[in-house]
Parts: sequence; structure tokens; C-alpha cells
Amino acid sequence: MPLIPKSHPRAKSLLIREKLVDGFDRGLVAKEGLLAQGRGEAFDYLLGEKTGKAATYAIKVAAAQLLLAKQPVISVNGNIAALCPKQIVKLSKQVKAKLEVNLFYTNEKRKQAIIKTLKKNGANEILGSKILSSRKLPGIDSARRIVDKDGIFVADVVVVPLEDGDRTIALRNVGKIVITFDLNPLSRTSQTANITIVDNVTRAIDLLINESKKLSKMNQKNLQKIINDFDNKNNLKESIIQIKNNLTRRSKIA
Repeated sequence: MPLIPKSHPRAKSLLIREKLVDGFDRGLVAKEGLLAQGRGEAFDYLLGEKTGKAATYAIKVAAAQLLLAKQPVISVNGNIAALCPKQIVKLSKQVKAKLEVNLFYTNEKRKQAIIKTLKKNGANEILGSKILSSRKLPGIDSARRIVDKDGIFVADVVVVPLEDGDRTIALRNVGKIVITFDLNPLSRTSQTANITIVDNVTRAIDLLINESKKLSKMNQKNLQKIINDFDNKNNLKESIIQIKNNLTRRSKIA
């Protein structure tokens, strides 16, 4: 990976790009995943490349929901494995969630590369690779309909970072509580999930880990109140207002 000077004004953004390119070279990331990153980066610019109040609130609610979950599962794709494998493993251990590899552009070689990366970063059991354990999620035609019988198939709460809208809808239709990271507050995924964290996953994942640790000392009644008081649609509106305010501010100094 090329050396990026810390003084470069786009250092963080360039580092994310290089992680994905490296992930592509290592067989983790599909070509389409590189395109998806570009789209997300554009929305990050609009958000001001910072974690806003709406995202911070959603992170708190997501932490509460994960701590109350009986069978939480974190779905992992190639981009996540390339960008933040250590953090995703740390989150899974913090909230006692299973990890399951689930891919849109799937092939066994890429799946095994992702599993290897997760294990290298401290994961133990990783679901999603055994044919005999596979089940089909109804209402979806892509490869993501194939889920593990001990993972997403029986989960009550599913974390789906960098998700596609079809599977989010399918998960909701079978009664799953869906938590997602999505930089686009207007996407089907954002609009359909129960809890949408409108933030760059590379920023938000550490915040979610810390918030989960903090809230782990709270009783179930107070955790449930945090969830009950949350309205995802209203919170998405706040993210859109954040974009509007950032654009207004930028227009005055352009």
C-alpha cells in the first residue's frame, strides 16, 4: 500500500480507497464494490465528512438494540472485510453477535478470502460457508438470499453494513430488526432499515463499539426506552438537514 502523507488534505479518504484497492488485489472486494465506495464517498462529502448528531443518536440506539438482542448476527461483505475487519470482529465480541459472510457477487474463493481475513483479525467461528447449513431467504432473487441456518436465518437482529436494498426489505419482511450503515439517507436500505447510521462505517464502527461497552452497564428497561424513543424516519430527516446545512455553508464560502 503506497505511503500517503498525513499532511495530505484528503489523507483519510485516500487511505480508505487504498484499503479497498488492496482488498480487491487480495480477492476480498468485487469490482462493483469499488464503484459502490465511490458513490458512498460522494455522500460523505455532502455530510461534511464528520459524524453528525443524527448518526450519533442512531449509534446509541443500535448499541442498545444489539445488547437486547437474543440472537444478533453481523453480516460481512468484501468491503467491510477490507475496510475494518479488526473492528467488526471486536464489535461481534462486544455484543456477542455471530459473524456471517454474505455476498451479492458471490464465489467460493472470495468467501474463503474474507473468512481468512476475519480469522486473522481475531474471529473464531464464521458462518456462511457450509452448503449443508444454507437456507433461502424468501422474497429475494440474488445470491444474498442464501443465508446460514444458525446465523441470519434465525437471527432477531441483523447488522448489515453497506447493504443492498433488496435484502434489507427481505429481512424486514421476515421479521428481522435491521441495523445498517449507509451514507445515503435516501437509499432504499436507509429508508427500510429499523436503525440507519448515516455515517462512514470507518468512523462509526469504533463509536458503536464504545457505545455498546458504555451501555452494557444499563438495565434492559432503560435500553428498551432508548429504542422506543427512536424514530428512524425522523432521524433520517436530520441527516438530510445536515447535508442541506453543509451545502448552504459551503455555498457561502465558495
